[in-house]
Amino acid sequence: MEIRPIADGFSVTGQISADDVKTIAQAGYKTLISNRPDSEDGAVPHDAIEKAAAAAGLKFVYIPVVSGAITPDDVSDMKAALDAAETPVLAYCRSGGRCTNLFGLVQQMKG
Repeated sequence: MEIRPIADGFSVTGQISADDVKTIAQAGYKTLISNRPDSEDGAVPHDAIEKAAAAAGLKFVYIPVVSGAITPDDVSDMKAALDAAETPVLAYCRSGGRCTNLFGLVQQMKG
């Protein structure tokens, strides 16, 4: 798991497993956002990670976004999740790229 800081209080990573969640919590993250649909090849079903997040005391948000097809609703949902999130936030998808793009689009909405 390679965690990449994008902005103050927001980092991204590629696909995680339920076993990674304890390490994520120990690293100080408070909110975990999944931007990877369960139906995507190689995805770990979000319910397993959500369960592990709850056990580790993390808030979990599921915003499935199709790679290469970010919609205005996806951006709005991500903005709402970030506005409500306790920081720091770790978002994940296949590689972290989708999460990074979503974050950038949210920043454009604000500015």
